[in-house]
Parts: sequence; C-alpha cells; structure tokens
Amino acid sequence: MERPTGRTHVTPPPRLLPWPSPDGNPCYLVTDDDGSYLSRLADDLEAVQLATGIDVLGHARKVLDDPASPYREVRFAGLRLAECLSDALRVAESRGMRLPVPDTEDV
Repeated sequence: MERPTGRTHVTPPPRLLPWPSPDGNPCYLVTDDDGSYLSRLADDLEAVQLATGIDVLGHARKVLDDPASPYREVRFAGLRLAECLSDALRVAESRGMRLPVPDTEDV
C-alpha cells in the first residue's frame, strides 16, 4: 500500500501566448512542462518580438528626430511602434501572470 506524500500537484495558471487566435482573441497554454515544444516556441517568439521592438524603436527615433521626415514615414513609424508596444505589453502580461504569488503570511 502506497502512503500519500502530503504533496499535492498544482497545475500552474494558463500561459498567455504571444500570438492571438485567428479571430483575434487571446490564446492560452495549459501545461506543467515549461520545456514543452509549445512553451519553447512561445519563449522564442517573445524574444523575437522584443528584439523587433528594439529595432523598430531605433528606426523610429531617426524618423521622429528629423523634422523634415515625410508624413507617410512618420505615420509608418507610429504604426510599427504601436504594433511593437502591443507585443511587448502581451509579453509583460504573460510573464507577470507566471510570477509566483508572494506568501502573505511572512508580511
């Protein structure tokens, strides 16, 4: 007869993935394996999204720093910055949801 260990398995909360569903809704992954294929794919895409944001910000600064930049270039830079900000906020939300809950008993 096996004795209970006293440990209970708790499934972590769903992970917000860095891409929307085809109809634009958030996608979530439920797994207790941070090394799964889909988890690694999400990690890789988050890294690409953040690196793209850094790159777009550098290009946008050049356009925005030049008072003679044409309207279309300024608008294009603004649209790309908005896309990158949306991606970065989704990454931040996803990572924030996965932070451990602080133990309030120690406070």
